[in-house]
Amino acid sequence: MDVSVEDKIIPEAKAREIFEKEFMPHLDAMYNFALKLTADEDDAQDLVQDTCVKAFRFIGSFEPGTYAKAWLFRILKNNFINDYRKKSRGPSKVEFEWVEQSISGEDEFAEPAYFADLHAETVQDMMGDEITAAVQSLPVDFRMIIILCDLEEFSYEEMAKILHIPIGTVRSRLHRARALLKEKLAEYAKKKGYH
Repeated sequence: MDVSVEDKIIPEAKAREIFEKEFMPHLDAMYNFALKLTADEDDAQDLVQDTCVKAFRFIGSFEPGTYAKAWLFRILKNNFINDYRKKSRGPSKVEFEWVEQSISGEDEFAEPAYFADLHAETVQDMMGDEITAAVQSLPVDFRMIIILCDLEEFSYEEMAKILHIPIGTVRSRLHRARALLKEKLAEYAKKKGYH
């Protein structure tokens, strides 16, 4: 059985090899991202599983040696948006102006500097319940940008490719997201003695 995307055909054995080498190391980071987006362990697991299925299905559009983590996060983001749209009962309720339906892989990702995958336990240790709740209460597009930048440590360029938006939009959205988060955490900061 062969796996194919458009004109590029990859034998299944080669596709499995690419999947194991390029994608499997990022499962923890994908789960962490999915968990922060969905705030539900089962939904996060489903989202990661759907992402892996699509990544394997479209592996012919992935260029081995490029940044697999960003490619996977883009697929995960698209899956999340599609699920969000379904749950919202229509595109008019979605908060994203940058929804992309296809994961054709048309954007290539440059080889990045080293980025550590964050495990869910590490993030939980870093973020208290109040902070986690504040992040979860942000509108989805702002929550996503905070997670990508401040937890996953993607560069502006990588976030622009993942979210399929201009770098200027990344910067302004991140600024607005941080301002909203600051507002939401003001009371918590006062309780902790910060002014």
